[in-house]
Amino acid sequence: VQLQASGGGFVQAGGSLRLSCVVRGRVFEIDDVGWYRQAPGKLRELVTETSRSRSAYTADFAKGRFTVSVDDARKTGYLQMNNLGSQDTGVYLCKVDGQLDSVGDVAGEYFDVWGQGTQVTVSS
Repeated sequence: VQLQASGGGFVQAGGSLRLSCVVRGRVFEIDDVGWYRQAPGKLRELVTETSRSRSAYTADFAKGRFTVSVDDARKTGYLQMNNLGSQDTGVYLCKVDGQLDSVGDVAGEYFDVWGQGTQVTVSS
């Protein structure tokens, strides 16, 4: 299973970006999708995540601005980011938990995979 993250780029303060995280492989279902970010010189932090029930947890700094969603049919997770500020600059990474397709009568294994990250730069 591999994750392909995209959608990052340069944006002015107040602007919006939509990040995508495509899950590639023989995937039966996506369970949890999490978005993290890491700014230069800082620790990686959780931005938001959604579970299999699609209920979401969002960090305080992202509430009201960032929204996580999942298109199960497309095996893709999204992070909609609005009203971006310079403090949101960093590498954004997705993490997906799920289950692989079954092989014959054997249920597929569960997986837990990180994407490669996509750079978001917000100019003030």
